[in-house]
Order: sequence, then structure tokens, then C-alpha cells
Amino acid sequence: MFSRLTQFIRNLLFSWMNKEFLIFLFFLLLSGVFWLMMAMNDTYEREVKIPVYLDKIPKKVVVTSNTEDTLRVTLRDRGFSLAPYVYGGVMPMAINFSTYDKGDGKGTVTSSELQKLINQNIFKSTKIVSLKPDRFDFTYNYGESKKVGLRLQGTVIPSQSYYIAKVKFNPEQVTVYSQRKRLDSIRYIYTEKMDLRNLSDTIIKTVKLAKIKGVKCVPPEVEVSIFPDILTEASIEVPITTINTPEGKVLRTFPSRIKVIFVAGASTFRNIHPEQFLVVADYNDIVAHPSEKCKLHVKTAPQSARNARPEIDQVDYLIEGE
Repeated sequence: MFSRLTQFIRNLLFSWMNKEFLIFLFFLLLSGVFWLMMAMNDTYEREVKIPVYLDKIPKKVVVTSNTEDTLRVTLRDRGFSLAPYVYGGVMPMAINFSTYDKGDGKGTVTSSELQKLINQNIFKSTKIVSLKPDRFDFTYNYGESKKVGLRLQGTVIPSQSYYIAKVKFNPEQVTVYSQRKRLDSIRYIYTEKMDLRNLSDTIIKTVKLAKIKGVKCVPPEVEVSIFPDILTEASIEVPITTINTPEGKVLRTFPSRIKVIFVAGASTFRNIHPEQFLVVADYNDIVAHPSEKCKLHVKTAPQSARNARPEIDQVDYLIEGE
């Protein structure tokens, strides 16, 4: 059975019509090869990416800038020569720290120096047309650092009837390395921008820290926990305190206690107490604006009690004394 199938395929391939087709395919392939050779012999320009990194860094040195970067280099050469760069890449390029260290906490590899280093890794016939970035800068110190707190950057919007009760970082501080003058000006480090909307459940994310030129952060990323809480309206009864009453006089209010209405998170309501509020009746306000009733003002309220206001903003009063 197998031999019959083999014979059938052989006859099919070498029949008169199929011979014509095979000859056509051969010359088509041959012409394609010639076209490719001619095309690859032309001169082209192509952009390639070359990784560069700082090498042979002394043990006592802390590099505060990026130790790695990628150069975008436009090369010109024949197609045959460019193909290895385009499809195989160019080997990473090491920059010797001591060769380009200026000795003042900075180092620079100029455009011409970068081109010399690149030329060591490419064919002699290949020409460099352009280079981006056109220089490689690095900064360093000898361990000067301090710990600073963190700040969230971006847009964080809770769902309706919710608010952001707490934002927690882990770790709460990071170590920053930089030159002394720069260190003294840093109070905290921002995260990279976040965009979170309609939050109703706790969310935990690992985010990178925003990069600052000449500053190194350890660790470079932190865990951020965001805790939304549902808002609820509540009230609490507090005493009315009179203020600015002259000596020899007494200002009495009726009633002497009043309810304060506020909005708070469900998880924080139990921690709110009457002594955290201060509701006042001001004698000077009564003298300046005589009326049968005196106005009440909420002077002090805990941060967790939002939109605190008296249930009624005017009460009866009596001034006793001379």
C-alpha cells in the first residue's frame, strides 16, 4: 500500500505539467534570491537600541542616578551589514566608572566618547548617523543618606457615599541617597501617578516611586494600601460654652446642651466623643447683633467628623449681672 502511494506521488510530481510548474518555481525562487541580494547590497539607515551600563563601580560609591540606559542609535550601512544589528541586536556597552568620573560627585560620557565606544562593537563600514540621548550622565556619593516619608500622587476617588479613611505605606519610609545639599531639601518622596476611581473596597498595590534626577531611593517601590470607608450621618450631644463674657456678667443659654450633626466613617464613629467638640455662644456677637436669640458656632470638631454643625443654630439666652 505504501509503495503504491509513493509511486503515485512520484508520478504526480514528475508529470509533464508538474515539471513545468516546478521549473517555474525554481526560476521564481532564483529571481527572488537575486532581488534579495541586490536589495541587501543597497545602503540603508536603521535605528537600533544599544543597552549601556555603568561598570567597575567602587565599593564605597553609591550611584544616585540610573546605572543603566538605552541608546537609540541610527546606523548607515549596506543591508547585509545592518541585518545583524536589526535582528540580532548590538552587545550591551559597559562604561567604566573611573574613566569618566569627574571627582565632584558627577560623571559624563560625551557624544563623541559614546560614539567611540559604539564603534568598538560595530563593523568598520557602519557609520553612526545620530545618537539619542547624546550623552550619558551619572551622579554618586559616598553613602550620604536620610530616611523620608512618602506621599501618594495621582487621582484616588472613592465611590459615592464613601471616603478615603486611610492610606498606608509599607515601608512607611524610604532611604534616599544624594548630595548633601539635595538631601536637605527633600522632605518626602512621591509615588508614581496612580489613577483609581470608584473605590469601595480596600486595595493594595505595589507602586514605583517617582524618579528624581540625582536621587536614589531604596527600596525603589513600595506597597500602598488604600482603605475606603462608608460615610454615615450621626449626632452627638455636647454642652454649649459661652465665650468673651465680661467679668461680673453671666451668659446663659436655653438649652445648655445641643446636638451636633456630622458625617463620619462607619469604622471611626465609635472613636468620636462629646469632649472633642466645642460649640460656643459668643457674648461679643450678641452685643454686635442684638436679637432675641444668639447664634451658635461649632469651633472645634475631630478631623474624622465631617461637616459638623449644630442641630439648631440659634437658642434663647439670658445675660445676668450688672
